[in-house]
Amino acid sequence: MNKCIALPMQNGKLCAHFGHCEYFTIVTVENNQIVDVKELAPPEHVPGLYPRWVAQQGATDVIAGGMGQKAIDLFVAQNINAFVGGPQKDAKSIVEDFIADKLSLNANYCNHDDKHDHSCSH
Repeated sequence: MNKCIALPMQNGKLCAHFGHCEYFTIVTVENNQIVDVKELAPPEHVPGLYPRWVAQQGATDVIAGGMGQKAIDLFVAQNINAFVGGPQKDAKSIVEDFIADKLSLNANYCNHDDKHDHSCSH
């Protein structure tokens, strides 16, 4: 597996809502091995900008705690697979689980309905 995986992070853990992250961890995977990990500050959060910016980083996949359907569609339009419902763990653990096909994805933590029960602030 060769992938470039973008993970929106906050306080060292996967952020509940990708649009409110402190930084992105970009993990390069070659032959099922992590070969590079870098942390990048994203540009100002403007609707629609993050998917283009993540694509410019070479990402093939994004793993997030949650994101709205419009953002998912924008990632898909950039040929980036969007996975939501990722656990709030550190990036390396998440990618290791992803490589091993053991990543447990739950509900989209930020589905923008009227039942917000987490800390995303929008």
